[in-house]
Amino acid sequence: MVIHISQELDVSERRACSVLGQARSTQRHHPEVTEEGERLVARIIELATHYGRYGYRRMTAMLRQEGWKVNHKRVERIWRREGLKVPQKQPKRGRLWLNDGSCIRLRPEYKNHVWSYDFIAERTADGRPLRILTILDEYTRECLGIVVERRISSQDVIN
Repeated sequence: MVIHISQELDVSERRACSVLGQARSTQRHHPEVTEEGERLVARIIELATHYGRYGYRRMTAMLRQEGWKVNHKRVERIWRREGLKVPQKQPKRGRLWLNDGSCIRLRPEYKNHVWSYDFIAERTADGRPLRILTILDEYTRECLGIVVERRISSQDVIN
């Protein structure tokens, strides 16, 4: 194959590819997009928007159930080309559980209904520890109190 750069100069494919630093196989393969391929891409995008937490493997299984003859590599290639990604799973809020499996976490319904507290540990520049107790109103997300001490005992929390 001869690549025509200008009307006066003919350069061989081998020479042009070596100058450009390309593999010669890149000049020979011309991907053919068929109508079925376009329908497959459209269906993958449709499934990805409908089932946001599914990845390409589960999409492959769903497509096979629908009668498509695809393998996971093709679906993954389309998945990457279209820029589809599974969003990161959002962490659930911490739950308080009893041994019998029941949940005792109260859902706040009005101001001052449910409070939560948390301890934060820090160190000063000289390396000495600081303990910080924060108290929040779950409904308004307002900070009701902050206690900063070197040591905080359980009695300090209760009082």
